[in-house]
Amino acid sequence: MTVQTSRELLTQRPFRLFRVIMSSGQAYEVRHPEMAWLTRSDLLVGIGDSEEGVPAGFRIDSLPHVATVEPNLTGAPEQN
Repeated sequence: MTVQTSRELLTQRPFRLFRVIMSSGQAYEVRHPEMAWLTRSDLLVGIGDSEEGVPAGFRIDSLPHVATVEPNLTGAPEQN
């Protein structure tokens, strides 16, 4: 995954929830655009229950290790 692709996913409006699947098989849901941050080489994803918009923790994942990105298929409503 590239920085540009990641940026497009995070800035699309309306925002659509998506799941990031790593080459290791681990997966993380991005439920809000403010729960993911980009650097030139990494994607930081907020994880855990968020209270008042603040995640419980975060994961730092290397963009080259993102195997695929899946759109939200759970039927949860899209967020703006």
